[in-house]
Amino acid sequence: MTEQQPQVSGGRWLRLRGLIRKENRQILRDPSSILIAFVLPAILLLLFGYGVSLDARDVPVAVVVENPTSETASFTESLMNSRYFVATVMHTSKAAEEALIAGDVQAIVTLRSDFSRRLWSPSGAPIQVVVNGTDANTASIISGYLDGVWQNWLTQTAADEGRDLAPPVLAQHRVWFNAEVRSRNFLVPGLIAIIMTLIGALLTAMVVAREWERGTMEALLVTPVQIGEMILGKLIPYFTLGMGGMALSTAMAVWVFNVPLRGSFLVLTLVSALFMLTALGMGLLISTVARSQFVAGQIAILAAFLPAFILSGFIFDIASMPAAVQLITHIVPARYFVSSLQTLFLAGTIWPVILVNGAALLVMMTVFLGITRRKMRKSLE
Repeated sequence: MTEQQPQVSGGRWLRLRGLIRKENRQILRDPSSILIAFVLPAILLLLFGYGVSLDARDVPVAVVVENPTSETASFTESLMNSRYFVATVMHTSKAAEEALIAGDVQAIVTLRSDFSRRLWSPSGAPIQVVVNGTDANTASIISGYLDGVWQNWLTQTAADEGRDLAPPVLAQHRVWFNAEVRSRNFLVPGLIAIIMTLIGALLTAMVVAREWERGTMEALLVTPVQIGEMILGKLIPYFTLGMGGMALSTAMAVWVFNVPLRGSFLVLTLVSALFMLTALGMGLLISTVARSQFVAGQIAILAAFLPAFILSGFIFDIASMPAAVQLITHIVPARYFVSSLQTLFLAGTIWPVILVNGAALLVMMTVFLGITRRKMRKSLE
C-alpha cells in the first residue's frame, strides 16, 4: 500500500494535467472563448465608458423673459455659461411649452415681469421652473442644478452690488470618493462584475453543454478521471481566462477611462478570484442540469447575468428598491463583488466592507462548488 500511494497520486496529477491541456487546446481552437474573455470586455467597457452616462450635461433649457432688464440678462448669461445647460431664450411661454412637449428642451425657466423689482424684496423674485418629469431621476438632477445656478448667481450678484445676502441656512457641500461626480467612475468598476459573470457563468455553462452535444463528455466519462479532477480540469483554465479578462478590464478602467484605483491591487485580485470561482461554480452547476447550449445559455442569462445586471447595485441603487427585492439581492453574488469593486476603486481598501463581502463570496463559492460536486456523476443519466 505504501508503494502504490505515490503512483496513485502521480496518476491523479497526470490526469489533471491532461485535462487542463485538453481545455487549453479547446480554448485556443475555439475563437468564441477568446472573444468572450477579452474582446467582449473591451467592447462593453468602451460602450458603457463612452456611450452610457448618468450625468446631466448640456441639458437644453428654454428661458422665457417677460420683461428684459440688466438683471434678467445677467441671470440668463449665467445659465448660458454653465457647463450643465444649453440655454435658449424664447419670447413666449407658448413657444417654450411647445418645445418642451416636442422634446427639444428638458426644462423651462420663466423670469416674471416684476423679476428685477422684487429681486431683493423679502418675498424674493418670482421664477417659474418647469421640468420634463418623464425620467424622474434626470428631472431631479436638473432641478438641483438649476437651484445651484440660481444660488450662485444670487450670491455673486449680491457681492457685486455690495448687498448683504444672509440665507437662513448656509450649506457647504463636500463630495467624497468621487469629487468630480462622474458616473463613469461609478459604472466602469461595476461593469467588471458583469464581465466576469459572463466569462465565469455563461462561458463555462455553454462550453460544458457543447461537450455533451458533441459527445466528448461521454468519452471523458469512461476514462479513469475522477469527478473532482474533472471539476478542477474545468475550473483552472477558465479561472485563468477570467482573471485575464479582469486584468484587461482593470487596465482599461485606470488608463483609458481614468478611474482611480485607490485600494490595493492585491486585494482586488483576491476578491476577484473569489468571485470568479463563484461564477465558475454557477456555470458548472448549470451544466449539470442543461446539456444543450441553448438551454444552458438561457439559464445562465436568467440566473446569473440578469440578476448581476439589475440586482447588484451596478446601475440601480439597492437601498431604493422595495424591501422584498432587497432581500433577494442578498443571494446575488455580484452584489458583494460590485460593492467591493466600487470601494476599492473609489474609497480604498476599507476592510470592514471587503471582509464582509469576501466572506459572503466565500460562502457562495463553497455552496455552488459543493452542490456541483454532489450533482456530477460519471454516468449518462
